[in-house]
Amino acid sequence: MYRLIDTHAHLDEVEELEVAIEQARKAGVIAVVAVGSDYRSNEMIIGISQRYCPFVYPALGMHPGNLAGLEPSEIDDNLRFLEQNIDAVVAVGEVGLDYDKRIRKGVSKGLQQDVLRSILAIARDHSKPVIIHSRYAWDDAFRLVRDEGIEKAVFHWFTGPSGTLRDIVAAGYFVSATPAVEYHAEHRRAMCEVPLDNLLLETDSPVAYGREIRYEARPADVLRSLDAVAQLKGMANATVAEQTTKHAIAFFALDIVF
Repeated sequence: MYRLIDTHAHLDEVEELEVAIEQARKAGVIAVVAVGSDYRSNEMIIGISQRYCPFVYPALGMHPGNLAGLEPSEIDDNLRFLEQNIDAVVAVGEVGLDYDKRIRKGVSKGLQQDVLRSILAIARDHSKPVIIHSRYAWDDAFRLVRDEGIEKAVFHWFTGPSGTLRDIVAAGYFVSATPAVEYHAEHRRAMCEVPLDNLLLETDSPVAYGREIRYEARPADVLRSLDAVAQLKGMANATVAEQTTKHAIAFFALDIVF
C-alpha cells in the first residue's frame, strides 16, 4: 500500500464524508488538503479540518467562479475571514482566474485579477503557499503569481500550454494531476512534460470523471491519479507515490513524518 496525499479536495461538497474519509484511509491516503471556495465553504472547511485533525488540513480560498453577483463588501468579508484565520491553514486556495465564457458572463477578467492580487498579497505577507485555478487563464495566472512574489504555488489540474508549463517549472512552482489524467488529452500531455520534481497528486473531489463510465471522485481516487501518472511516465508507482508525497509534505509544511 502506498502512502499518498490528496492535495486538493472540496470536502465540504462530499456526501457521506465519514465514509469517504474511511475509504481514503484504507486506500493508503495519509492526508487530505481540503480547499475552500467562498465564505460559507471556508467556514465549513475549518470545521471539517478540526473534526478530522490531523488527517485533514485546511486551505481557505475564493474561487473565481464564485465571485459572480457578490457585492464588494461580501468580497471584503471573505478576504477578512481568510486573513483572520491564516495561521490555522496550510495554504491559500482554491483561488485564481477562470476565463471560460460562462464564468466571464458573471465576473469580468479585471475583477478576477483584482481579487486574486488581494488574495496573493495575504498569502505572500503570511508566507503561505497558494493553490491556483487557471482555466483558460494560464499565462495571466502565472504572471500574477510570479509578479506578486509568491514563493510556493501549485497550479491545480493543469491543462495549459507547454510554454506556460515551462515557466511554472522554471519558477519552482508545482502542477497537480487529477484522475482526468487517465483520459484527458491536454492534461495527459502536461503530466508527461512536467518533471516529477514539480508534481503533486489530487482528486478535486467530488468532481465527476470518466468518459463512457462516469463516477464522482473521492479522496481514495488519488490512486487513479497515481496509476495514470506512473504509466504515462514509465515509472514505478512506488517511485511516483514516494516523491509526490514528500513534495506535498514539504510544500504544505505538514506535520507528518514520512
